[in-house]
Amino acid sequence: MNLRIKELLKVKNITTSLLSKNVGITRANMSNIVNGKTNPSLETLEKIASALGVEIWELFTESVSNEELIALINHKGDFYQASTIEELERIVNRIKSNTIQ
Repeated sequence: MNLRIKELLKVKNITTSLLSKNVGITRANMSNIVNGKTNPSLETLEKIASALGVEIWELFTESVSNEELIALINHKGDFYQASTIEELERIVNRIKSNTIQ
């Protein structure tokens, strides 16, 4: 999942350590989230957004982008982001095929 937490930390002048403390998770876990090595739960995303003083959708929106966010999907704890209708269709088809099996 591509999040913009690192960018928001710089803008807000907050360290990863302070954010992890405010969210209530370990610094190592927060570092993995910030660096895209692990996907946080919806609850953790809500806590991160709150600690950064932003709306949850702002964690997913690139600051410099000509594309609009078409969809943000949470399916059984997995998050998918689509920037185009075609990407959205591929994600939905993948979810359908995995659900049917």
